[in-house]
Amino acid sequence: MKLIYEQEVYDIIGACYEVYNELHCGLAEPIYQEALELEFKLRGIPYLREVPLEVYYKGEKLRKRYVADFVCYEDIIIELKAAEEITNDHIAQILNYLHITKSPLGVLVNFGNKRKLEWSRYINL
Repeated sequence: MKLIYEQEVYDIIGACYEVYNELHCGLAEPIYQEALELEFKLRGIPYLREVPLEVYYKGEKLRKRYVADFVCYEDIIIELKAAEEITNDHIAQILNYLHITKSPLGVLVNFGNKRKLEWSRYINL
């Protein structure tokens, strides 16, 4: 089975590893977000940062929105965390983003684990 956006995710996670190896864990999420933006620029990865995600109810756009940390390659939602471990709430957040945007793929990245960079890809079925 071929993974969707296989090379793109490989490139994104490579940038995340570079940030993790340089900054390690223990910093605030906005620090990793800013560093990752710089790394995306250095690697030529197309991205938008802090993208508002609109939510609709019965065809009406709601005033409240979610905000994705990044959208890369126009379709891949990237959600960053700086927590000791990924929780079910974090997973629910990325799944909600995929649901409301109809994006095909999301990547959840956690810089807060002391032992390693954690990441998972989620597809929107």
